[in-house]
Amino acid sequence: MLKNQIRKRILKLKKIKNYNNIQPDFNKIFNTIKKLKIKRKIIGSYHPVNFEVDTKMLMKKFKQKGFVISLPVIKNNFDMEFYTWNLNDPLYLNKYGIPEPKKEKKVIPNILLIPLVAFDKELNRLGYGGGYYDRLLKKMEDINIIKIGLALSCQEVNKLPTNKFDKKLDYIVTERNLYKWEFYF
Repeated sequence: MLKNQIRKRILKLKKIKNYNNIQPDFNKIFNTIKKLKIKRKIIGSYHPVNFEVDTKMLMKKFKQKGFVISLPVIKNNFDMEFYTWNLNDPLYLNKYGIPEPKKEKKVIPNILLIPLVAFDKELNRLGYGGGYYDRLLKKMEDINIIKIGLALSCQEVNKLPTNKFDKKLDYIVTERNLYKWEFYF
């Protein structure tokens, strides 16, 4: 199946399945991060749109645990940068209708919570088709960033078609499971 066909099918399904705004398990995510003994605690999150997994409660809990929260801002050249955001700060809609923080303090997150349309057990991610996260991850390859995809179980497919631009995630968390990239030698 082609990426566009998968995207169309899963977006419809996600809209039906996430009408109750299903929340990911914060403890699964937090305990995974805690085991990694990360010193810098800067979360790059996203503000949910299009029935994406809701990150608002996650961001609140991470903030309570002493993490810095940041959200992406899309630049004119199709790149993304992250800026700090406090939970009560206003957000501004960009040209795609996605809420963004004010561009005050730019940061480089070391933990990314990444939205996705579909995924497979090999931790391949299918996004909306703009390539924003793939470009960001390519640009940040030399930085040790933990990449956590957030999804609903219904977004899993058997096998995603991939190309050289697609970047794997380290973890994918659904309301039911935690998928972890296993390194085999």
